[in-house]
Amino acid sequence: MFDIVSPERIHDLIQVYGLWVLFALVMAESMGVPLPGETALVTAALYAGSTHMISLQAVVTTASIAAIIGDNIGYLLGRSIGLRLILRYGDRFHIGSNRLKIGQYFFMRHGGKIVFFGRFVALLRTFAALLAGANRMRWWYFLLMNACGGVCWAIVFGGTAYLFGQQVEHVKGPIGLLLFVVAIGFVFAGMVFFRHHEKELEKRAKAALGDQ
Repeated sequence: MFDIVSPERIHDLIQVYGLWVLFALVMAESMGVPLPGETALVTAALYAGSTHMISLQAVVTTASIAAIIGDNIGYLLGRSIGLRLILRYGDRFHIGSNRLKIGQYFFMRHGGKIVFFGRFVALLRTFAALLAGANRMRWWYFLLMNACGGVCWAIVFGGTAYLFGQQVEHVKGPIGLLLFVVAIGFVFAGMVFFRHHEKELEKRAKAALGDQ
């Protein structure tokens, strides 16, 4: 599988199938499938810069549209299937109704930041939409922040790869690793904060959400 989605293989597929490969990988990753959408974006931009067979605008537009469509599918899956699974099996993983309300309250307050900045972090890029849907983030706000994040992500990574060529491959890995480590740090800090303030957060969530 990893050979199929390696940068070299993606490059070969783009030569044959064009930007449909980029569209499929980015959309699938945004839906929650762990595929290298960002690698596909960088590879497509490198291909555009080296061959001029496709334009940077086409690469950025394709990646942006795929990210928005995939994230919205992921949101709908999270809101329907994901929420039902949590309600049915959540107690087995210590996710009761009170903790579910806390998650919904957290996404109501900070969901926009998670969706926007999650587009730039590998783990969140795959699961942010599913989490937003499962936690009932307002769809119109999700759509706005998702579209802004998707377009900015496509411009930043696609534009950088196009302008600096192969040099971006030397920094993409370390930058991605750094962002991942920072994200893990925030998650750990959030877990510590949650454990010490769970009762207070439950009260805030119940006050904000009522009995919904």
